[in-house]
Amino acid sequence: MLAILLAHAAAALLAPLFVRWWGRTAFFPLALVPLLSLVWVFGNWGTDQKLKIEWVPGLSMNIDMRFDSLAAIMSLLVLGIGALILLYCARYFENDEPRLGLFAAEMVAFSGAMFGLITSDNMLVLYIFWEITTVLSFLLVGHYAERASSRRAATQALLVTTAGGLAMLVGIIILGQVSGTYNLSELVANAPGGWLPGVAIVLVLIGALSKSAIVPLHFWLPGAMAAPTPVSGYLHAAAMVKAGIYLVARLAPGFADSGPWRATVISLGLLSMILAGWRALRAFDLKLILAFGTVSQLGFLMVLVGIGSEKAMLAGLTMVIAHAMFKAALFMVVGIVDHTTGTRDIRKLAHLGKKAPWLAAIAALAAASMAGLPPMLGFVGKETALSAVISTPTLDPTVAAVVVAGLVIGSILTVTYSIRFVWGAFARKQLKRPSPSVRAMHAPSALFLAAPAFLAVLGVIAGFGSSVVDGIVSPYARTLPSYGQEPYHLALWHGFNLPLALTVVVVTGGVGLFIAHRVVNRLKFEHPPLGNADRIYDNVLKFMDTLSIRLTGTTQRGSLPLTQGTILLTLVL
Repeated sequence: MLAILLAHAAAALLAPLFVRWWGRTAFFPLALVPLLSLVWVFGNWGTDQKLKIEWVPGLSMNIDMRFDSLAAIMSLLVLGIGALILLYCARYFENDEPRLGLFAAEMVAFSGAMFGLITSDNMLVLYIFWEITTVLSFLLVGHYAERASSRRAATQALLVTTAGGLAMLVGIIILGQVSGTYNLSELVANAPGGWLPGVAIVLVLIGALSKSAIVPLHFWLPGAMAAPTPVSGYLHAAAMVKAGIYLVARLAPGFADSGPWRATVISLGLLSMILAGWRALRAFDLKLILAFGTVSQLGFLMVLVGIGSEKAMLAGLTMVIAHAMFKAALFMVVGIVDHTTGTRDIRKLAHLGKKAPWLAAIAALAAASMAGLPPMLGFVGKETALSAVISTPTLDPTVAAVVVAGLVIGSILTVTYSIRFVWGAFARKQLKRPSPSVRAMHAPSALFLAAPAFLAVLGVIAGFGSSVVDGIVSPYARTLPSYGQEPYHLALWHGFNLPLALTVVVVTGGVGLFIAHRVVNRLKFEHPPLGNADRIYDNVLKFMDTLSIRLTGTTQRGSLPLTQGTILLTLVL
């Protein structure tokens, strides 16, 4: 594990030199770093590896690392998709791209930081990696630093996730002091009870919710679409936004039954799934459709991993894998569309499916998994999710019915924006000729299509091979209580049952809502859903600016006695 971190650090330091020597082809050798790290992951699959190095024992900051079943699943996504994204970068960028060497270094460093985050057993060290990913995200989102939109998006993502991270740090310290250990494995095995640990868990959840863009801390993610598309395909599909999901899944075995846990995670997760799904129906930028869809899907994942039962965790981890594959593929498809046509606006795209049939096929496969259509892995995960919530003994029957209704409504919206994405990018739209952007496009190379094609096809293979996926995710799912439920295994077909009937309702409702999409698009909102959060963010910044000016004007009057008195009073307090 330590060797993997050191290899990523060395590659990040050498990346600018590689790019200077070889141009964009430097991404090929850089992709070998996460790829070879993945070989180590496969070689140690099914084992429980631990590493302990004394670092700052007086502050309980020893480097304790653990590679178990959950870390293996997340490593598969972080390193595997990271390698594919780096290969994709070799065709996405041109050799004259500004700051390409720094970009390559930041991407490799991010891969290493995410691996450190998911293998850290010491919560304080985990927090360090957590904030490293925040800083690297700031740099990657703000890659086009000459654009005001990129600078604003990068700053917004930094402030929101850092604020959430600081709240999480306070929660970590409380939990560490109350339980007498800062090791996650020991904390979860002997979870403390009482009101103070309950407050600490809420603070930790604030950090997780901010990182995974859950309402009301969601608004930074759509803004982060100002980043280059490879950043969106990696950070906002398989890596950074999954950190919060990972932390909730890691803590669920010990804290799912604590007072504020389910009320916080399930309610905000459902709210995110529905509101963001609705907002995706009103976006015209392909990346924004996927961005709001990502917020919606993250809400779905948060509900599943937060319920705290074996079956729900099985569904949640299956959907984590499916989401990483189809969303990374779709973001890369958008990058190819933008690269070849010069636009992402669905109003300026027509007949693209005819001009680029292979690209359309890749998008259709990935979108089918996102919509939860058979035989994709997304269908297997969604069926398992519905079955888990319907039969969960951890929820009151009335609450379970509300959660099922919320998941069905959110899934209907998911089907609708999945169809809208494919239709908006590739359909003819009643036009006899291709739009000017499509007529002027150049065909993408096979190497450019390789990474998204691999992930899209893998979604089909994983659907048919759901028993293999079951073997990957079930070891960690079994660490949660089954509450007397019968053992459940992933499969494409479980017979005619209520989850299948709900899937029929979801698909029918989603198709019907898409047919009525022109009516939806004509609806006007003075304050559209999810729009107020961005305004609140701006108002909070203005308030803080005003407060700082007034506070400085009050305390910094040029009086030496006043200054010394303020310092002394602060010290005493």
